[in-house]
Amino acid sequence: MTAGAVAVADWGTTRLRLWLLDHARRVLAERRSDEGLLSAQPDRFSRILERHLADMGAGAGVPVMICGMAGSRQGWIEAPYVTVPASLDEIFGGAVRIPGQRRDIRIVPGLAQRAADAPDVMRGEETQLAGAAETLSSGRHVVCMPGTHSKWVEIADGVVNRFQTFMTGELFSVLSTHSILIHALGAKPEAVSAGSAAFAGACAAALADGGDISTRLFRLRAATLLQGLGPDDAAATLSGLLIGGEIASANRTFPTGGAGLVLLASGAMRELYTVALGLAGQTIQAIDADEAVRIGLCRAARHHGMLAQEGKHA
Repeated sequence: MTAGAVAVADWGTTRLRLWLLDHARRVLAERRSDEGLLSAQPDRFSRILERHLADMGAGAGVPVMICGMAGSRQGWIEAPYVTVPASLDEIFGGAVRIPGQRRDIRIVPGLAQRAADAPDVMRGEETQLAGAAETLSSGRHVVCMPGTHSKWVEIADGVVNRFQTFMTGELFSVLSTHSILIHALGAKPEAVSAGSAAFAGACAAALADGGDISTRLFRLRAATLLQGLGPDDAAATLSGLLIGGEIASANRTFPTGGAGLVLLASGAMRELYTVALGLAGQTIQAIDADEAVRIGLCRAARHHGMLAQEGKHA
């Protein structure tokens, strides 16, 4: 039975995560695949979605709310950016309906920061923020959202005021596979452990240097030649330098004044950033990013009448 249910999807550049939820946000079914934007050209989005919905037993009347790169200019249909400062209602109100579909399918817009000296954009993270907002107290919060393109966000009373992107994850990928550091890390770097002493040491060094890590990056290569640094410790060192550099820079832009920081993350990134932020002296309120994006998508669905308000279901 899928009456009263809604399907919600985080459709990114490389990954698709899809959940079938009931009126109380309980997960009835879940699908994850590598059919992200890069493999789902405009004429395939509908077929991919309908195949997964059929596999989950979602009837033709089940509506779908989507966030992420499916709403980009290169995606299924463009959901134009909402300019910050923006409230959650403004973000949800900008959701775009996919035309020509038998079911109600909508995509949440991303956010744009149009300041001349700090242009920036996000897609998908705004929905995680909406989900996290349910558990945040009133007032101002600084939110750290690790990822390929990490986001640091200032949000106050449900309004996203400003944000900044750090290409930390992508820099790790580029430096480890397309720079001289490939000789230090090897062809296939191992996943970095949050318990690595090399990670903690490099992170502390980057924090002490205020985020200026360019010299230390080449020292990493030199250490493999002169000091016998192994591939695993080299990968941990690179990760620590990049994450530590990100945090040092972000702390200057988004000071918390001792009020603590919200870490919106899941899995290995949550563990690594917990260690790194601790080294930076930050008090952390951790929120699971996977759960937050589901909650945010449900809030968007309720905003558009696709899902009954809690307590008002049949």
